[in-house]
Order: sequence, then structure tokens, then C-alpha cells
Amino acid sequence: MRRLSPLTIFVLSAFGWIVALTALWSQVSAWTSYPVGVLSHVALEQSAPMWVRQVHLSSGNMEVDTAISVPTADGRRGEITVDASPARYAYGLPIFIALVLAARGRGRLGRVAAGYALLLPFQAFSLTMSALMQMVLAAQADIRLLRVSQWQMEAIVYGYQLGSLVLPTLVPILLWLWMDRKFVNDVLIRSWRESLPPAASSS
Repeated sequence: MRRLSPLTIFVLSAFGWIVALTALWSQVSAWTSYPVGVLSHVALEQSAPMWVRQVHLSSGNMEVDTAISVPTADGRRGEITVDASPARYAYGLPIFIALVLAARGRGRLGRVAAGYALLLPFQAFSLTMSALMQMVLAAQADIRLLRVSQWQMEAIVYGYQLGSLVLPTLVPILLWLWMDRKFVNDVLIRSWRESLPPAASSS
């Protein structure tokens, strides 16, 4: 029976850890993601004081009371409130931990703790842009109502796309590649090169 390569063992182990840790994370994400809400709270009040009146943060939810006034069904005007979940863009944490555990080696606990802290700003960015995008949509992207310029509106749209589509999955992987680069070079890349045909591996 052919022995599995280190690369195959890593892939299978990482997949198993991701499934197990994602299931666990879904049960505790309201608490592990609370610091994300704290950072986003500060970012919203500092970056958009003309929109944000007050931010209410609780376990699993962030509610933003805004100063953006929109027409209501009865012809009046009312200020909108947006809700966001701090855990919505924090699912990269179990991915990062799974990669660290699959790589094995010493100092895993320290890398997990450092990775958790380093991921928080990126997760807070995603949450902040999501809240800002909700405000823009609620105001129907009316620049005069929002009191912003066109480039600021476009920056929010691009920031939302980056924060929702790219950062949540890309940053954990890049962070792991950087923190476990010795394992990547010594084990994964070497195993991949050995699996190539002689002509391909020598080129």
C-alpha cells in the first residue's frame, strides 16, 4: 500500500480540522467575535460621526443608531437603524486555527493566540464596511442626503466588496503562510516538488 505524502496528510488533516472547528466556532462565535464589534464600534464613531449617533453592542449583535433621515410610509421622516453581526465576517478564525493544527510543530498555542489578535482588525474592517453599506443602501445612495462626495461613496462600495468577498478567507490563509512559512517550505513545497515528474521538477 502506497504511503500518503506529507502534502496529502496535511490537506486531509486541515479539512478535518476546518469541519470540526467551524462547528465549534458556530457555538461560541458570539463571544470570540465580541472584540470585533468593539473595534468596529470605535471605527464607526471615528470615521462616520456625521452618520452615527450611537452604537449598541451586545453578544452576537451590533446595532447602530444613525442620523440619516429617510421618508417613511406615512409621509414623515425617520432616522434609520442598522444591525450587523460581529461574527458574520469572522469565520476565518477556524480556518486559520485548522491550518496551524494541521501543520503541527511546536508553539501552536502561541501562533493561535497571535493569529486571533492579528485577524481582529481585518474582521472589524469588514464589519464596519458592512454597516456603512447598509446605511448607503437605506438612503438609496443619495449623495445629498448622505452628505458625502462621489468618491467617498465609491470607496464605501469597494471597501464593502473587499471586506465581504476577499478579506474573510484570504487573510487567514496568508497569515498562516507567513507564520508557518518554515513548514510550508520544508514540508509542503518539498512534497509537491517530489510529486512532479522529473522533467517538470527540474525545470
